[in-house]
Amino acid sequence: MPTPKFKKGQSGNPNGRPPGKTPGAQIRKAIVERKDDILAAVIDAAVNGDMQACKMLLDRITPTLKPQATPVNIPTGATLPETGGNVVDATLNGSIAPDVGAMLIRALAEQGKLIELQELTERLQRIEKQLELRP
Repeated sequence: MPTPKFKKGQSGNPNGRPPGKTPGAQIRKAIVERKDDILAAVIDAAVNGDMQACKMLLDRITPTLKPQATPVNIPTGATLPETGGNVVDATLNGSIAPDVGAMLIRALAEQGKLIELQELTERLQRIEKQLELRP
């Protein structure tokens, strides 16, 4: 049987890869060396109407706008389906945006699942108690 070239659990290259020799490291080094020229070229391109250069610069200096939720005032019903109907009505008449209406309907559906789970748990506990009392 041939002898293995490397011993189990021992690295064949204990010193690791020499730093700065990967293509990525070489590109980073070249960029750092010419960063002032590159930045000036990108700024000049943006000033001269290059929209990609504009976008690149703006993405770096301004935060991304995030959607802001506005308060929603919808009457709650006596039941979840009634409240859901109110959400649908508000969505259809334009009182709330369709995406907000969809989120509210999903929230009501999840609430319905939680109520159902609680009711099933209570019912199971009652059944178990009745079974314990049986002779």
